[in-house]
Amino acid sequence: MKDKRVHILDSAELLFAEKGFDGTSVRDIAGHAGVNLAMISYYFGSKEKLLVALIAHRSSYTHGILEELNKDEKLSPWDKIERLVDLYVDKIVNNYKFHCIMTMHLPTIQSDDIREMITDIKLKNFEQVKRIIAEGQKKKVFRKVDMELTVGCVMGTITQVTLSKSLYCRLMHIDKNDEEGYRKKMIPKIKAHLKELLKAHLDIKNQN
Repeated sequence: MKDKRVHILDSAELLFAEKGFDGTSVRDIAGHAGVNLAMISYYFGSKEKLLVALIAHRSSYTHGILEELNKDEKLSPWDKIERLVDLYVDKIVNNYKFHCIMTMHLPTIQSDDIREMITDIKLKNFEQVKRIIAEGQKKKVFRKVDMELTVGCVMGTITQVTLSKSLYCRLMHIDKNDEEGYRKKMIPKIKAHLKELLKAHLDIKNQN
């Protein structure tokens, strides 16, 4: 049986993604989760703190994986790039509701503290990705590139496909209600495209 706290977070995630943070009330979350308001207050205290808990719940493992990837001396720079692509595609496509909150609804969140928290998480993860690319450059495997825009290109591609799911379902003749079928077809396709893109973009042989 799912932990009650996690169950509440799952309900909040669904509603925040569909209605936005400001458009979702604590009563909405309680009703969807099938719990009383006092339980949400007991676990989280407020809607803002619930969102903070949700962000921590979904984001905590990513930084650790990136750190371990950087420390792994058995992997080549190209191996690390492939692992990096796998990590982010799996993470975003399989948790697209959370990604929707972090991208589409972030500008509507009034709390400066929450926006700053999200920015800090992204910055810390970016630094880990930057280290992977810098290692490849140091080993004369990768050419010099604009790291910020390189990461933005990768994240933008995944975001575009994820947030435009209805469009890509029609383009690829996938039933929009078939979540498993969509992920099964799209995840390998996005991974292959991004790995090929980064291979051409980073390869030292293509240095101008």
